[in-house]
Order: sequence, then structure tokens, then C-alpha cells
Amino acid sequence: MSEFAKDDNGKIMLSLIEPQFIKGTAKVLTIGAKKYSVGNWKKCEDRQRYEDALLRHIYDYLQGNKCDEETGVSHLYHAACNLMFLDAFDREGK
Repeated sequence: MSEFAKDDNGKIMLSLIEPQFIKGTAKVLTIGAKKYSVGNWKKCEDRQRYEDALLRHIYDYLQGNKCDEETGVSHLYHAACNLMFLDAFDREGK
């Protein structure tokens, strides 16, 4: 074969995700890991806590408060973390 070939049809395109969104979400996770411990969120048995936190961050954002007062990081990145937590719980059957 003299020409380049790669069978990637139908594979997900991770490059479509904005790098700043990933970095912002990772920043929130890093703050949480330093405050509590790495992976501490996985120990939570009450998913309602993350549902409530998600809604608090979304409502604060919708009311014009772009950044969390404690961390200085966008409420949207905090919301993304809570969505990630809830998604993980769903996949694990929690």
C-alpha cells in the first residue's frame, strides 16, 4: 500500500470538545481533590447532593453570577463536574 490509510470512520471526534472547557472542568476537580482528596466524590452515597449542587451552579449562572465565589471558577465548570459525577453514578447503577 503506497498511500496513507486509516479506518476511523464512525469513531468519536474528541477534538470537537473545547480544550478550555476540559481545562476549566479539570480545574474544579483539582480544587476539590486538594480540598478533600482525589476521587472523594466517588464515595458519596447520596446522588441528591450532586443533583442539588448542579442546580445551584446552574441557577447562579442563570442569575448572572458567572463565577463561584469560593473558587473563582465558572459555575458552568462546576456544573460540568456535577454532571460527570451523576453520569458516573448512572453508569455504575448508583
